Amino acid sequence: MGAGQYQLSHIYTMPNKPQTQVRRVIKVESTSQQSPEIVKLFHEGLALHQLGKINDAKIIYEKILEKQINHFDALQLLAVTYAQKESYAIALKYFDLALKINQTNEIVLNNRGNVLKELNLLDDALKSYDEALRIKPDFVDAHNNRGRVLRELNRLDDALKSYDEALRIKPDFADAHNNRGNVSKELKRLDDALKSYDEALRIKPDFADAYNNRGVALKELKRFDDALKSYDEALQIKPNFADAYNNRGVILKELKRPEDALKSYDEAIRIKPDFADAYNNRGNVLIELKRPDDALNSYDEAIRIKPDFADAYNNRGLALKELKRLDDALKSYNEALRIKPDYTPVLWNKSLLMILDGEYIEGWSLYEVRTELEDKKNNYYKFSQPSWRGKQNLKNKTLLIYSEQGFGDVIQFVRYLKDIHKLGIKIILEIPKTLISLVSTLNVPMTVVEKGKKLPEFDAHCPLLSLPYVFQTTVKTIPAHIPYLFSDNHKVKNWKNKLGKQINKRIGLVWSGSTQHAQDYKRSISLDTFAELIKLPFEWHSLQKEYRDKDKEFLRLHPELHQHQDDLKDFSDTAALIECLDLIISVDTSVAHVAGSLGKPVWILLPFIPDYRWMLDREDCPWYPSARLFRHNKNGNWSDLLKLLAIELCLPKNFSMAPPVIATKRYNESQLQDLNVQK
Repeated sequence: MGAGQYQLSHIYTMPNKPQTQVRRVIKVESTSQQSPEIVKLFHEGLALHQLGKINDAKIIYEKILEKQINHFDALQLLAVTYAQKESYAIALKYFDLALKINQTNEIVLNNRGNVLKELNLLDDALKSYDEALRIKPDFVDAHNNRGRVLRELNRLDDALKSYDEALRIKPDFADAHNNRGNVSKELKRLDDALKSYDEALRIKPDFADAYNNRGVALKELKRFDDALKSYDEALQIKPNFADAYNNRGVILKELKRPEDALKSYDEAIRIKPDFADAYNNRGNVLIELKRPDDALNSYDEAIRIKPDFADAYNNRGLALKELKRLDDALKSYNEALRIKPDYTPVLWNKSLLMILDGEYIEGWSLYEVRTELEDKKNNYYKFSQPSWRGKQNLKNKTLLIYSEQGFGDVIQFVRYLKDIHKLGIKIILEIPKTLISLVSTLNVPMTVVEKGKKLPEFDAHCPLLSLPYVFQTTVKTIPAHIPYLFSDNHKVKNWKNKLGKQINKRIGLVWSGSTQHAQDYKRSISLDTFAELIKLPFEWHSLQKEYRDKDKEFLRLHPELHQHQDDLKDFSDTAALIECLDLIISVDTSVAHVAGSLGKPVWILLPFIPDYRWMLDREDCPWYPSARLFRHNKNGNWSDLLKLLAIELCLPKNFSMAPPVIATKRYNESQLQDLNVQK
């Protein structure tokens, strides 16, 4: 650096985007032609600026300009003070005044680009960086900052090239490695992103932002424990890092540690009281903790801070739904859609609300948006053949119907295949292997294919859960001809032999579903809650295929609850066992659907706000006439509901539950082989 020149470096973190580093470099021109008074003032101002005393420096730069209006360095450094104080429009004015004096100062052009970027004038910012690079092609900061703007313009490949050029010039540029990692992450090149973050940290081991961004990439890779460690490293370096606390909360929620997640969000908000994202995420974990009133307050605070926060309006709708304030929930969803039309997560939640509330025509129509959801769209096939939703005439042609979502969904909606057959359409049904034997008892000509195996030729395709939409189903037109699936006669006989002579009424019990289910915290019940119930003088049988660790000790101490997991190879085994029982008591799992499809008496235990299919405020189920629904009250708990069950079980007239059950049709093994089943 030549005599009379000074360099002021400042690392500046963008507001609301702490993961992106902006480097401002100030080059001060020679002061040899200036008066001693101006030189003295300038040195004082520059010294104060370098010490971070921005307001004091600003006052001195303004004094200089009162004496010498065209003082280039006072203009550019005054612009920097305004930029540091986030007064970007004023900063731009002073940078432009400086450039009128010296149009070829690459530093001012670079910093002007930074200010234009903050003003969201991205194309102008890009031009400013390009002009700086025309003057000085190896200007590493301009290459780095240019990459930031290209990222904002969603020109991700070009941004990557800009960062690569910065790193070619300066391989140990930690900021550029970090920013390059951010772009690689957005391009879903997560392994490359991790390499970039790791290189940034090798160069700069105390780089808290790189640890934070690394955690985000690890989360996307579902390496939750590693992500948590990365956020903790960031917080070791930077204890008041609000974003890291927020991201840490997200990971703790994924790790099923909601209480710890809540503490992390609270810490983020303590550090940054206007942190709308943290309030929104805090609301999400409060929903999981069954505190919807508190969640609603958290969402409201997020919206107060950020009035156009579509995600918070969407989540607010979920909280209102949990409070059974369905009209208010609908208003919240609609407000989210006003802010962000065609926002698929909101349309999805609105569809579930409408179906839950019995508004089937609009609900099932909106339900079609699920094929575009980020976390679901990979479940839907892209074929060269057309997608079918009932508009095209497929008489004498072949339609592929493929399963989606859970086992219970398949069991519930295969009933519609009878209506497909009535249209003269040939059917291929693709389903998971464990469902083939049971679903093949549906009295419909079809080819059944195991999911993942080679498909026969077909003319069009449709996902299974689109069929209620195809047939414009209303609550009154649900095809509820029960049973539509049947137990295998041979397997029923084997089960009867295993169970032996019946003395008391036999009850099947299911208390928990898959831990991977998004709503498992609402629907599953701890087995020890049933302790008093299974003391009643009935013969109790577990229909669980898998047990959670916390239930195993209870099962060991209560042999009166008979276990059959080793004999339940697929759903046809479960169906045959159900046939030998007098009543099924189940939480909202696939076993409840099996019992309902067989026309067996089934009592289904539901949370206060259940899954959309069970609707609200009714004991019966239009999908399964043999089912009776037992619902949580708002302030109740499972223990209270099970006390009600105990009373009902002791009333003989209620035991068989509900309407007369249609006599079941049986299929034996030879009859199953007659169906066109491809395994």
